[in-house]
Amino acid sequence: MTMSARHVPLSGPSARRLRLLGLIRKEFLQIRRDPSSIAIAFLLPLVLLILFGYGVSLDAKHVRVGLVAEKPGPETSDFLSAFEHSEYFQPILFTDQRAAREALARRQVSAIVRLRSDFARLALSGQSAPIQGIVDGVDANTARLVSGYMQGVWTQWLQRQGDQRAEESTQAVEMRQRIWFNPAVRSRDYLVPGLIAVIMTLIGALLTAMVVAREWDRGTLEALVATPVSVGEVLIGKLVPYYLLGMGGMALSMVMALYLFDVPLRGSLWVLLLTGTLFLLAALGMGLLISIVSQNQFVAGQVAIITTFLPAFILSGFIFDIGSMPPAVQAFTYLIAARYFVAILQTVFLAGNLWGVIVPNALALAAMAAVFLALAWRRMPRRLG
Repeated sequence: MTMSARHVPLSGPSARRLRLLGLIRKEFLQIRRDPSSIAIAFLLPLVLLILFGYGVSLDAKHVRVGLVAEKPGPETSDFLSAFEHSEYFQPILFTDQRAAREALARRQVSAIVRLRSDFARLALSGQSAPIQGIVDGVDANTARLVSGYMQGVWTQWLQRQGDQRAEESTQAVEMRQRIWFNPAVRSRDYLVPGLIAVIMTLIGALLTAMVVAREWDRGTLEALVATPVSVGEVLIGKLVPYYLLGMGGMALSMVMALYLFDVPLRGSLWVLLLTGTLFLLAALGMGLLISIVSQNQFVAGQVAIITTFLPAFILSGFIFDIGSMPPAVQAFTYLIAARYFVAILQTVFLAGNLWGVIVPNALALAAMAAVFLALAWRRMPRRLG
């Protein structure tokens, strides 16, 4: 009796396909044995979105403001009631200016509104009735917001007085403002899309920052190099599983943004998926490069956090305006992939498919993904020793 063995060629499309499927299966088995990658892909965005989405806000609400009326009357009471009915202020009444200043110095209030003794007389006579506003400027951003809110209360009160008297208010110009893209003026609608980019930067880099370093630590890289697989097949085999995990984490982030934080989506979902793919490939490529160069899991994790999360958080325009940074720092932000994805996400969520913004940033992401993957391919060891 003769027996024949099935011959599997070492080269050709079918062999390459079998090797690639084997490498992908190997990575999925590794993910199943070590579920930390699943936690990074799904638990990390869940926790960070809840923490930052609810904890970080650029809105100043319920600001404690000291109200001082040197000569109380109907006019002063009507004006001060505007602060009591505003969601932005938590008014505290003081009998004199000295007590209000002491409260401001102790940080018990953030601002003071003072109405002089002649306020009612000047307001009734149609003359200019100046109001003194003092704002705690330690937090410059909050100080600017509070000053704007105080001016808004004053403007609305003037308009209401003019309507009641059926005459023009003391303002020579009437301003009718209209806010585009974020009419509710909610900082959460602006922050959450940018936060998704920062989270995806961390997820993408951490997912692949360990894969090659793990092979170095466990001594399995020698066996991998000895197999008849190409460097490209190894990289693809390691990218595909973590790309699927990363896109799953991004889908979870999108669902939370839309249904938990009520962020509007005015653009197309397929634009988000396409640009998200480009950005995730750039982040995964960066993580792979870190993993290959560091050759140690602990070092790779630390380098990934320092070189991806921190620059993305500070220099992407997520919170801090890039235009307000020094020119040298502005130039450096062009090397941060999250800068381009933040611009895309905020545009697609709040404004829609503005191709003048989406296309240049998407091309930049594609170029960065190509560069990082090419560097990873070049630095991947072909042999040991």
